[in-house]
Amino acid sequence: MYAPQGVKLSPKMPVPDKMRAWVLGDPGELKLVDKPVPVPRRAEVLVRIDAVAICATDLEVIAHGPPAKIQGGLPFNKNWTPGHEYMGTVAALGPGVDEYAIGERVTVEIHAGCGQCKRCRQGMYTSCLNYGLNYGDVDKGHRANGFTTDGGFAEYAINNINTLVHVPDGMSDEEATLVVTAGTAMYGLTELGGLVAGESIVVTGPGPIGLLGVAVAKALGAEPVILTGTRDNRLQIGRELGADYVINVRKEDAVEAVQRIMNGRGVDYVLECAGAPNAIDEGARMVNRGGKICLAAFPHEPVPIDVAALVTNNIYLYGIRGEGRSATHRAAAFMAQKRFDATKIHTHTFALDDLPTALRYARDRVEDAIKVVVKRRVEAVRQAAAE
Repeated sequence: MYAPQGVKLSPKMPVPDKMRAWVLGDPGELKLVDKPVPVPRRAEVLVRIDAVAICATDLEVIAHGPPAKIQGGLPFNKNWTPGHEYMGTVAALGPGVDEYAIGERVTVEIHAGCGQCKRCRQGMYTSCLNYGLNYGDVDKGHRANGFTTDGGFAEYAINNINTLVHVPDGMSDEEATLVVTAGTAMYGLTELGGLVAGESIVVTGPGPIGLLGVAVAKALGAEPVILTGTRDNRLQIGRELGADYVINVRKEDAVEAVQRIMNGRGVDYVLECAGAPNAIDEGARMVNRGGKICLAAFPHEPVPIDVAALVTNNIYLYGIRGEGRSATHRAAAFMAQKRFDATKIHTHTFALDDLPTALRYARDRVEDAIKVVVKRRVEAVRQAAAE
């Protein structure tokens, strides 16, 4: 039985020595194997993973590798487990940890910076200068679960205490997995201008981050909130989450529609979540002079940009990575207060053993899948389906 020295356990929640975990082999190849249950160190806990959502970045990592970085290089054939949007139950405490209790439900942030570089000391731990340096003789203590350390497509994972967010009793496992997505949107809005009450915003792309970007912006008081996209059904979900206007870019020119809504003034912010090649140039024509554009997605190939339009109009451009500056805590607070219903983007649930099918649903948008969740126990999936 699992009993590492210095680790606090509870007889009410026994931990096995081995766990089931999916590991990445060649690009696109996942295998379900038995791995040793990891051991938490100082300021870390062991989390029993109860549910994990699939992110588009997981699909990118599994197929191509970056931005995952394992042992200094690509993540393939290194016995590494992807997955990062998970929640679960604290199962064991590392030495000296008293901030959390065994049995407490938590959801997680992805990133725990090294805590010693310039960016971490500024609070920018998602931009840690020691990213991926957490192995061998160069162990700087950096963690980014599902990117530089083992992630959530398994039964257990290690998390730094700074990455944990308490889950209230009234929040389902599935909803708790969405805190990271909402936190990413919150981080983007934080970097653009913090509280945006009374200011206007366009959110481009009604994927998971875009839809929750609408919800978070509206909860922060943005007015109006405009959502652009190509699918009427997703735009309708955006309306339900707080969008004042929706624009189907296949039916009308997005820039002209935004300028019409804003009486030619443009908006204060653009939160770009589509990753389209023309996203920056279109965003620059949507914002007013001195406006701000946040890039929460990216095209797969380099694209030309009209830099002159950005410079002459004093437009600020921001790129974000993950859910930094403790944005997940703020997003989780909104969700706990029922300021918006994040479950509107959860469409499918599968068991851990069915992860390849779940990934296919997410990748190919089978049955118009938006957010696909994987649960550790088969009976939990059946229960979710019954409800």
